[in-house]
Amino acid sequence: MEEELRLLIDEIRPGLQADGGDIEFIGVNDGVVSVRLVGACGHCPLSAVTLKNGVERFIRRRLPEVKEVVSV
Repeated sequence: MEEELRLLIDEIRPGLQADGGDIEFIGVNDGVVSVRLVGACGHCPLSAVTLKNGVERFIRRRLPEVKEVVSV
């Protein structure tokens, strides 16, 4: 699952980079994916919305076994 997550995050990355941000994959434990939003995304007031409505939704559509995506 880890390799699939890395590939999915690589698909998401260009959209975040276009806005001056980026995303780092930290790990996965029991269906919970940990990421770090960096750059402009790291301190944006809408980063929680981006994480849940963008990143998490995209990943869960492709990997239904993912329970949640959290920022660390």
